[in-house]
Amino acid sequence: MSAHLHPDNNVTINPSENATIRDVLAEFTGRRNFMKGSIGTAVLASMGGFSLEALAAGYVPSPSPTNGGIGFNGVPANIVPMTDGITVPNGYTAKVFISWGDAIGKAGPEANTHWNPSTAMTKARQLTTWGSHNDGMHLFPFPAVGASGLSNDRGLLVSNFEYVDPGLLNNTLTYGTDVITQDMVDAQLAAHGVGVVEVRKIGGEMKVQRPSAFARRITGATPCKVSGPAAGHPMLRTAADPAGMTVLGTLNNCAHGYTPWGTYLACEENFNGYFGTTAAKLAAQPRTPHEARYGVSQGGFGYRWHEADPRFDFRENPNELNRHGWVVEIDPWNPNSMPVKRTALGRFKHEGAWSVVGADNSVALYMGDDEINDYIYKFVCAKKLNTKNRAANRDLLDSGTLYVAKFNADGTGVWLPLVYGQNGLTSANGFNNQGDVVIMCRQAADILGATKMDRPEWVAVHPTTREVYFTLTNNSGRTVTDAANPRANNVYGHIIRFNENGGDVAATGFQWDIFAECGDKLSSNPARQGNIIGDDLGSPDGLWFDSDGRLWIQTDQAGDATGNYANIGGNAMYCADPTTRQVTRFLTSPIRCEVTGVVTTPDNKTMFVNIQHPGESWSGSFTSRSTWPDSGINGPTTQSANGAIKPRSAVVVITKDDGGVIGT
Repeated sequence: MSAHLHPDNNVTINPSENATIRDVLAEFTGRRNFMKGSIGTAVLASMGGFSLEALAAGYVPSPSPTNGGIGFNGVPANIVPMTDGITVPNGYTAKVFISWGDAIGKAGPEANTHWNPSTAMTKARQLTTWGSHNDGMHLFPFPAVGASGLSNDRGLLVSNFEYVDPGLLNNTLTYGTDVITQDMVDAQLAAHGVGVVEVRKIGGEMKVQRPSAFARRITGATPCKVSGPAAGHPMLRTAADPAGMTVLGTLNNCAHGYTPWGTYLACEENFNGYFGTTAAKLAAQPRTPHEARYGVSQGGFGYRWHEADPRFDFRENPNELNRHGWVVEIDPWNPNSMPVKRTALGRFKHEGAWSVVGADNSVALYMGDDEINDYIYKFVCAKKLNTKNRAANRDLLDSGTLYVAKFNADGTGVWLPLVYGQNGLTSANGFNNQGDVVIMCRQAADILGATKMDRPEWVAVHPTTREVYFTLTNNSGRTVTDAANPRANNVYGHIIRFNENGGDVAATGFQWDIFAECGDKLSSNPARQGNIIGDDLGSPDGLWFDSDGRLWIQTDQAGDATGNYANIGGNAMYCADPTTRQVTRFLTSPIRCEVTGVVTTPDNKTMFVNIQHPGESWSGSFTSRSTWPDSGINGPTTQSANGAIKPRSAVVVITKDDGGVIGT
């Protein structure tokens, strides 16, 4: 069941004959010095954190960092028999910060009321508590008190809640056979979305501030405005919303992003799995090519929502599908603001949206489509960042140029513009306006000849050089190779990086190489040994640079330390030096979880990390695999006194025992 709810996205649904990244890599000459004379020498504006100080006084750039080194001794791999908890290096401490069902501190009588997991999770309880399966997240610091700069003691922590496992919401539910009710669907919708909590350092430790005027939940039923070229488009109109301007909810938010004007970007990924229909309806009206290109199927991922709520029956409401798969902008500083689906950024399985500001205040966002043989995108805003007036940037993401990447075998690449009327995006091919282009973004990229990638996931941008790094998680089904995807049956994945020509974020050309091929040095198959310097890893997923230039890599594989991962162990977080390419394991995780989402306070002395779906099981119960976090192995939780009831996704907070910088 869980395997369907958290899909591997390892079956291609791209029918185009475009070159794959493996085709390109087969001819790639491996130019390791591609960075010289490019972004590293350009004068670019820094982004950094955004705070209330910036909201009042305009954009506040961060100081230019020095390249961060690695100063800790790595932890051993979590191999069988596995430790069901988090391990960090000697001299560090990891504690549970907030878990699924813990109160977020929303003002009112429920500010401190936590969910007791021995009872069923309801819509009402979920609306005031931390959501299910936390994923990408960001910390928005407040201004420092009595000093310039940003606070290391107070901020807003914003996190995605990617998906739910229905059996964990209700212990008595046999989800595959029980009748699905609207109440069950409503509870699951409430567990999705985004959460905002205020964090404060109290007594020397970071705590959730309860109550807080900023505490907020955005769910799978929260009204969201539609903006950009698809707003009001006929393909977004439904009986419930004939104007096509307001969508209920945001679903399957995986990775994330944030803007230099202080807003959060939630990115909708596997939205297709929430929709289904009956066999009879599908037989009478088979899938359209558009539905097939986005992976729609009769049963979806097994949620069965369509059995109770016709909104999710794609034969009853076919346009509802087109209202999901977008980047959603949320203002964490205004708890009454309406989330906005920014359609100019294209519709696909968004895995993140990372923004970069150029020397001339141009703004670009990098995005990946998390499906094997799908693409890497860039959006360049038409208008420049206004560093003096935050309100002037409110709709900056509504106009600009959306590009898709083509990687060449000589280590160069081009950004192909996805613009109506150009390069075959015309009525002859089914595109009548820019709204068509962004709604059918995958088909548009197919026509342009973009390079098929090995599941592009998270993106990170180096704070000084502005090198752009992408994780390509894996592609076990690849048979043909190219320069940018060099291995067939790529079970371990790799990390690719590139820089823009001339250091210009709006450039239409770039240079690229492969930062690391992941693998197991002990494998008997040379093609699976990789080229990692240091601790082996596989299936790279989460990716983030701290302000000192250390690259943090998080993994997402089965997490049970068996098969191809018997030597590598369960999922983990690693620290990499982008100059030396040294990789050191910093954190190991509970059984069958994913490590995803990482951010620090501005001084890099407090780190937050998300642990998702501990104990996830494809055949048995979650609890039979894991009892984390309530087992107390990483400190007490709101339910520790009740014993280990069920595994719960959670945020952990990590500090160095001597009060120093994380990673040193």
